[in-house]
Amino acid sequence: MALIITDECINCDVCEPECPNEAIFLGPEIYEIDPHKCTECVGHFDEPQCVQVCPVACIPINPSFVEDRETLWQKYRRLQLEVKRL
Repeated sequence: MALIITDECINCDVCEPECPNEAIFLGPEIYEIDPHKCTECVGHFDEPQCVQVCPVACIPINPSFVEDRETLWQKYRRLQLEVKRL
């Protein structure tokens, strides 16, 4: 499952630097999460770091990208290979 930032986002800037996959970026109005990079911190942390630091609790699971834990691990491994190639 990837996460999504809802329109309750207050653009406080605390989530973006916490993302180990660099999946969070400033969109046209609020921060957004690239679902192809979001692993819910699987491979890095026990809990999604953006959710932990968000002061307004506006980061739920993205219903358009429902993935099981194994799929998140596979995504994490793919992302790590891409980082090593750079």
